[in-house]
Amino acid sequence: MVGPERPQFVLFGSSIVQYSFGNEGWGAILADLYARKADILLRGYAGWNSRRAVQVLDRVFPKDSAVQPSLVIVYFGGNDSMLPHSTGLGPHVPLPEYIENMRKIALHLKSLSAKTRIIFLSAPPINKQQIFESHLSTDFAVWGRTNESCRIYSEACLKLCQEMDVKAIDLWTAMQQRDDWLTTCFMDGIHFSSEGSKIVVTEILKVLREADWEPSLHWRSLPTEFDEDSSYYPVAPDGQSTVNVSGTNIYGPWE
Repeated sequence: MVGPERPQFVLFGSSIVQYSFGNEGWGAILADLYARKADILLRGYAGWNSRRAVQVLDRVFPKDSAVQPSLVIVYFGGNDSMLPHSTGLGPHVPLPEYIENMRKIALHLKSLSAKTRIIFLSAPPINKQQIFESHLSTDFAVWGRTNESCRIYSEACLKLCQEMDVKAIDLWTAMQQRDDWLTTCFMDGIHFSSEGSKIVVTEILKVLREADWEPSLHWRSLPTEFDEDSSYYPVAPDGQSTVNVSGTNIYGPWE
């Protein structure tokens, strides 16, 4: 543990989460925006489904921890939605079980702390042709994923969140708002490109900006650590003072 203590934001999910710190990913963008404001903790596990996630909830989010996260962003659904394999192996989780698994995750996170906030990300669409042309192009990777199954699992996640009063982001719809989403939003037909990640961040920030949470978790609302003026900052043009750069954002016009 290092100090001073900051709010902890945990990203919990499958490869969409694990890879979110690479390739100008959405996790990396959040870490940049929340520098000196909150710690972004990565708990991403490529290949996982909601069934595997439920098995480790107590280990990833122990209820007796002295410090509980202020925000948990959860993504499971894309792997669950894959078609079942004839052997019974693989990531497919039947829709009713997926819904119950996501319910268990939400209930567990709600039990951590009265101040722990939750956002679920629904299953995004895919570009099947791009999957076929990528390093993921095994037969099952191609035919095992469909946009229709992603839609079904996305809608199920959103409906559950509405029932449980959990904030949710409809990635399946948000990605497809761009006319060129098929060619710009993915690296390999499944995982997000930098452009796809920007959509994810935009949607997350919208939820954080509009939520009536106290305190607000939007990056502009959180205090900046050690933000007092200092004689050690760069000297101002007047030569008599310094420029406080503690809150400078060089990563773009994020709102």
